Amino acid sequence: MVSTMTPAKTSQKDAADNDAAGDNGAAGTGASGAADAKGASVVVNAIAVLRTFSAEEPLLGVTEIAGRVGMHKSSVSRILATLEQEGLVERDPETRRFRLGLGLIAVAGPLLAEMDERRVAYPVLRRLTEQTGETSALMLWNGDEAICVEQIASPHQIKHTTPLGARYRDAMSASVQVFLAHQPAERVRELLRSGAVTFPGMDDAGLAAYEDRLKEVAGRGWAGNYGESSMDEVGVAAPAYDHRGDVTAVVLIPAPRFRVSRERLEDLGEACMAAAAQVTTRLGGRSPR
Repeated sequence: MVSTMTPAKTSQKDAADNDAAGDNGAAGTGASGAADAKGASVVVNAIAVLRTFSAEEPLLGVTEIAGRVGMHKSSVSRILATLEQEGLVERDPETRRFRLGLGLIAVAGPLLAEMDERRVAYPVLRRLTEQTGETSALMLWNGDEAICVEQIASPHQIKHTTPLGARYRDAMSASVQVFLAHQPAERVRELLRSGAVTFPGMDDAGLAAYEDRLKEVAGRGWAGNYGESSMDEVGVAAPAYDHRGDVTAVVLIPAPRFRVSRERLEDLGEACMAAAAQVTTRLGGRSPR
């Protein structure tokens, strides 16, 4: 909101004094504007540094970060020092490289607590993990990536886990497939051709085949990824809907590939779809199927 005030009448002397000070006032305003712009730039750069970390590469050095954000190493070092003071990043004692810090959880905590999808899905995910013995997770869509906002880890010693806040942009990821299967075809092509969603070696034939795959996902009700994005991992995912019948979240089961046969992948897909339907019901949503 911008507040306005009606200026009071001034005497001729006051007007003259104001005129005399005009240049200084303009200069002050310009300096303030430059300071504001510089402050905003610092914030944008700090966010860019934080976004370079991922589940695949949780540890990064200053040189790596600088190369990815297009900044000088000294600038990145200063940003990291400030973020470290606030607990938003921390330094690995052995490698001296950086990782995201626990302070981010404190920042994100109020947001996570208010997410209806996360609160509603939690007991469903617990039952799903008890039923299947595998990790279960809840994913949200952020425009061009799937983000993990909740997870129940498998009780097995060897398991696949999805860290909270992990982002997935691989076109073959099961959760990404589900989200894209409910996007307009033009939007899917835009995301793939721009590289926002990664699909290595994509050509026109590959794009057409992928679009057919998404149609199958939408028709079947769940997506599978049998070692296609990582040869040692499999995943199944199914959509949960809101009251408009739009996909609001995705339930995901990631698991080690050695423990999941092709036949069991089908069983996990059915279990995942049933759990997603429960989340839909608990949200007061409706499936368009």
